Parts: sequence; C-alpha cells; structure tokens
Amino acid sequence: MVKRYILFDHDGVLVDTEFWYFQAGARALAEIGVTLDEDQYLSDMGQGLGTWTQAKAAGVDEETIARQRAVRDAYYQEYLRTESIETEGVVDTLAELSKFVRMAIVTTAKRADFDIIHEKRRICQFMDFVLAREDYTLAKPHPEPYLTGLDRMGASREETLVVEDSARGLRSAVAAGIDCAVVHNEFTKGQDFSGARYRIQTLAELKEIILNSG
Repeated sequence: MVKRYILFDHDGVLVDTEFWYFQAGARALAEIGVTLDEDQYLSDMGQGLGTWTQAKAAGVDEETIARQRAVRDAYYQEYLRTESIETEGVVDTLAELSKFVRMAIVTTAKRADFDIIHEKRRICQFMDFVLAREDYTLAKPHPEPYLTGLDRMGASREETLVVEDSARGLRSAVAAGIDCAVVHNEFTKGQDFSGARYRIQTLAELKEIILNSG
C-alpha cells in the first residue's frame, strides 16, 4: 500500500543527540564513582533500559540515583545548547518529503529537552504534531507511542512508515504493526535491526521508498 504518512523518531534520526545523552549520563555517574560502560549501555537501551541500570548493578541507592538523574538532565541540556547536533540535509529532505506525505515526530525525549533543541531549528514546521515522552504512558519498545501516533494522525498501519535509529524504537514500530526504515547512526549501528523493512544510510533515501510504495 502507498505510504502516505511518516512517523519519525527524533534523537539520532532528525538530530544527532544520542552520543551527548550518553555523555551526560557518564558524567553524572562518574561523580559517584561509577563508570558507564558504553557497550552495556547500548545493550540496555535496546531493551528499553538505560543509564541507571548500571548504577543499580553497582549498588547505588535510589536516593542517589534520583539526585544524579537531575544532574544528568542538566548536563544533557547544557550539551544541547552548546554542542553540534545537526544531521546534515534534514531540512531539505523534509521539505521534499512534505510534497508526498504527512509527517509527525514520536519521541521518547522529554518535552523540555525537545523544546531546547528546536528553539532555533526549522524541523517542526514540516510536522503535523509532536508526541514527546509526556504524551503517552508506556515508552518504547512498547507499541503505545506509535499506536498513539497512528491514532493522532488518523492513519492506518499499512499507509504509515516509521523511521528509527535504535533497536528499541524498531521493536516499538514492529509491535505496533508498522513498517520501519532504520537509518544509519554510528552510535547505534551495532544493535539488532533484523526486524526492519528498510535499512538506509541517509534520510534522503526515504523519497524513493515513498514513491515506490504501493
């Protein structure tokens, strides 16, 4: 069936933030004597877990984790404001795709972080809506985020394409019954993407997928 809708993941797809989220967590854990192992972190993230899994395994108590979570969030927002997080060609690609499909963002990013990222960017002008972490109950890899996106868009599964860069996001899309294109991300490239309908190197390849669908 012709693809008329695209639901984009955000971090690692439209902006290059994945590494800086990891760095913020690593910095916060280092302050309490825990080294965040990158390979284990990526494995945990693929399962819907994250930074604090390793902290708990190291015996860090919940009160300390809560404190350092706030520290991590502050470091991450610092990076969002100061580091280069651009993904080359995104605005031009979205402008071209907007001729053929309706688009939205379905992200696990918190709304506060999302708003910082898009203070001066032109990505959201092409989107019908944005679903951030506060807009649904269960996070990826649960299907709820993408099912919520389908409902909000008024779209069928068959007419929709999800664009992801992580195993966690891919599992969410597959569980929702939606075809998924996984775009290359150097940070997540070692994850399991065997369930993807498409594997692409850049977002520019989406136009061909859309035009050849149906």
